[in-house]
Amino acid sequence: MNEVAKSSPSSETSLRRLAPDDLDVLENLLSFYMRAVTHTLSRDLDARLAGLEVAKGTGKITALLLIDSHPGIRASAISEATLRDRPSMSRLLTHLEAVGLIEQRVEPGERRARGLYITARGHAVSQEVRKITRAQSTEFFAVLDEDDQSHLMRITRKLYHHIREGLA
Repeated sequence: MNEVAKSSPSSETSLRRLAPDDLDVLENLLSFYMRAVTHTLSRDLDARLAGLEVAKGTGKITALLLIDSHPGIRASAISEATLRDRPSMSRLLTHLEAVGLIEQRVEPGERRARGLYITARGHAVSQEVRKITRAQSTEFFAVLDEDDQSHLMRITRKLYHHIREGLA
């Protein structure tokens, strides 16, 4: 098919639905597939977390889990781990504190440094979130065999570490 014909769909059906292998340059861009998968994962997770204070949006789950597993962690450490800027992290932590999941405490011997701590409610929510996210990951990635999942984890971890090293 020539370029003119390809860019000008001839049938009404092609205007309604695109074949998964007819996405122009997108079909060869990893970034397109990463965004599509991430978007789908986020929507699914939001549905599973409905009713919990950490539903909708990104970063709240990660912050909550890191605070639960690292009592006294600083906001800057969470910003670094989540690849977020400090103002957006501040807004996110303000929300978690407002809904009673975390608290900030001035660290002994330091006037300005604040540590982040989980509340009893926050710990309960983090336990529920761990169950939900594990189940989602298992179910969502079941289409991949163990070997493919292992390769995907290795590759995405490598990218994540590369990004973090570049920001350090």
